[in-house]
Amino acid sequence: MSSTINPSQTSYDVGKPALSDTQATLLVEDVFGLKVSKIKPLPSYGDQNFHIVTTDLEKTTNVTDFVLKITNCIENKIENLIDVQTRVMMFLRDEGFPTATAVPTRDGQILSLQSADYGLGKKDHVVRLMTYLPGVPLAKIPAGPDLLYEVGQLAAKLDKALQSGLIPTQLYTTSLSPFQLLRKFSHPNINTLDRGSFIWNLSQIPLLKEMVFALDQQRHQEVVEQTILEFEKCVLQELGDFRRSINHGDLNDYNILLQQTSKESFGKIQDTYRISGILDFNDMSNGYYAFEVAIAIMYMMIESQEPLKAGGYVLAGFESILPLNQKEKDALYLLVMGRCVQSLVIARHSVLQHPENEEYLMITAKTGWKHLLTMAELGKEAVEKIWFDTAKEYSECK
Repeated sequence: MSSTINPSQTSYDVGKPALSDTQATLLVEDVFGLKVSKIKPLPSYGDQNFHIVTTDLEKTTNVTDFVLKITNCIENKIENLIDVQTRVMMFLRDEGFPTATAVPTRDGQILSLQSADYGLGKKDHVVRLMTYLPGVPLAKIPAGPDLLYEVGQLAAKLDKALQSGLIPTQLYTTSLSPFQLLRKFSHPNINTLDRGSFIWNLSQIPLLKEMVFALDQQRHQEVVEQTILEFEKCVLQELGDFRRSINHGDLNDYNILLQQTSKESFGKIQDTYRISGILDFNDMSNGYYAFEVAIAIMYMMIESQEPLKAGGYVLAGFESILPLNQKEKDALYLLVMGRCVQSLVIARHSVLQHPENEEYLMITAKTGWKHLLTMAELGKEAVEKIWFDTAKEYSECK
């Protein structure tokens, strides 16, 4: 069975696009009508991304820097999904979030379906040109309690901005998705966010069973298998009590950009950082508020010197906007464990398929396994006590 797993489940496609700089330059000039002066490849998971600098200031209202995003397209619904994700970014931009916006094509569209051949025959691609967001990835900056709290708030605000309220389960009908009842954001293809067996959605943890073979250490396999088992038993059975939302789904330390700023504290000017950009909406799907905070906690732990306390600061920020209900709190440990397992197992499996991208794919694994094993050894009660005690102490000092 394991050999049937398609790594494309981790993104949209059947392999990462591999256009040359010249092909990418021609796309920008032909599709968007802009003259490229500089082009530089950017690291990415499933899309192929380029940093583009243009010289056509009149056409771009004096903006010169953009990101060209190229995604393999194997079926029409992928194009619709990407359109929804792009519209979400633009909606959030209008709501005051530091997200990118799309540059229209020559014919006024926010994306274009193009064909290209890079040695494997012609393939269809969804092509977008997005505004470039300045800043340094949070992964490059030691994140203290205040910044981690802000990340937690960001996670909650993003989800809340896309929702308008909570509708009781008994009001759901077979003809109208509950997500259609909840959203502020609307789109004719909104149901593409109901992504079925999308492997990065936390509700799809059981799909990882067929990837465990990729792990090369027995202890790692044991912890992963035990996490999946407990997740099925203790989380999936309780989802009916979780509040639904649209999730960004990947608020990791490389998808949050920071810019340095200054603030006054006790009469002194101190350098600090503010969130200046939110990247990569590729993993958006319908999910739950608790999924978003768990994902943010897991990724903020990765580079922290005090990973478990880091989770508490993120939790404090999230609950300052959206307090968790008791069922969501009870599931938090397994949700964080589940996301950690997702990231580590999918990355290891993807490396088997795309060894040339190993350095990028294995970023989380550098410290991720250590954190996963630590949480497994401490257990649910001890880990949650650290998170909730830290969150309470920090919130009381705010």
